[in-house]
Amino acid sequence: MSISFSRYVRTAGLVGAFIMTPYLGINAGVVSAETIKAQLGFAPNVPPPIKRTEPANIVVNLTADEWTAPLSDDNNYEFWGFNKSVPGPMIRVMVGDTVEIRMKNNKDSKESHNIDFHAITGPGGGASLLNSEPGQESGGKFKMIIPGIFLYHCATASPSIPEHVANGMYGTIIVEPAGGLKPVDKEFQITESEFYTKEGYSKGDTLEFSYENGLDERPSHVVYNGHASSMVKTPLRAKAGETVRIFFTNPGPNFVDSFQLLEQPFDRVYTEGSLNAPPAENVKVAKVPAGGAVVVEFKVKAGTYTFVDPVKDRQKQGALGLLKVD
Repeated sequence: MSISFSRYVRTAGLVGAFIMTPYLGINAGVVSAETIKAQLGFAPNVPPPIKRTEPANIVVNLTADEWTAPLSDDNNYEFWGFNKSVPGPMIRVMVGDTVEIRMKNNKDSKESHNIDFHAITGPGGGASLLNSEPGQESGGKFKMIIPGIFLYHCATASPSIPEHVANGMYGTIIVEPAGGLKPVDKEFQITESEFYTKEGYSKGDTLEFSYENGLDERPSHVVYNGHASSMVKTPLRAKAGETVRIFFTNPGPNFVDSFQLLEQPFDRVYTEGSLNAPPAENVKVAKVPAGGAVVVEFKVKAGTYTFVDPVKDRQKQGALGLLKVD
């Protein structure tokens, strides 16, 4: 049985009760004078770097949705996700910002949903304020005090937290440090995630989640950005001589991911999502635990570059992507 998946299951009742308890302390903080609607980024694109020097009040509008869409070229899947996207949209703020999250659960949803932000300091990552039944809207304000790249995900205990994660309810939030990040030429986001589907389906069928395969750590798909061939059919693009930065997130729910660029080492890797610590240099494979993230940077020459997770069959299951450099 999976350590991470089974731990989620064992503690689901406790966590679910805990996050439903209001915690008004995480609303504390001085509200900034300027109010800005967040510009979200949908994978592989990212929101633009922050040019501001002063904190602001950032309004983020999110929806929780349940819909059917392609997981591979052969099959659809019954996704759950944010803003009808897997991964959910990337949010980009800076240390000192007050982030106002407005989350509406689609009226056609069958499940209740919320959001646990790993960037938020406080019980449940703000989930107690963001729980929404179908057709309902919730919200909360949170002060960003720690820089880094963080996962956010649904943490509703019914039917289980890992089921919400395994169905696609996750995304990334960047909290830039004071002074921002060093400018680069291109930025992208990649999310590697596992999908656990029931067996016995044929080409053209709509796949369904398998709780048992999740417990046994037997995914049918391990994909980049929510689709088994999304980064092969539509490669990332850059120009020779440019420096590329990739924000890489692993929502799991089970595996430690290995992120490798076949053609060369990464020039710099900011491990564990930390943007304060000095980066490791000349790293061939970056390891990312479930629920974690890294930032990698590298300079490119003309040609085609290949991203893979080299562990076992993950490349064949969909953890494969291309970067084409002109």
